Amino acid sequence: MKPINLKEKHALFTKHWHPHQIAVVDDMQVILAKIKGEFVWHSHAEEDELFQVLKGTLYMKFRDRTEIVKEGELIVVPKGVEHCPSTKDEEEVHLLLFEKLETAHTGEVEHELTQTHYPKI
Repeated sequence: MKPINLKEKHALFTKHWHPHQIAVVDDMQVILAKIKGEFVWHSHAEEDELFQVLKGTLYMKFRDRTEIVKEGELIVVPKGVEHCPSTKDEEEVHLLLFEKLETAHTGEVEHELTQTHYPKI
């Protein structure tokens, strides 16, 4: 049991859309990610996802609207809701995510950005 410095952990990787696990809480995982540009439209049938913006501005697209999530804010995407995280103007955004261990990166969607393993840092 030691404190985890989020800035230090984010400094350990550079790849966008490649989550890294920093902790496990019961059956949930705490993940850090760097994102840039647009991701993949997807949903998670059985799992909610929490996205907290640590740096930058996240644009969480839903089919009927886009929610702007600023630094220091978070958004929860309920299970079954199709969404597409994105950024604007080539901004790199740093995120903390909280989700179940079995949550698939892009749900049922297979894409070149899909990750099946989250390195532990």
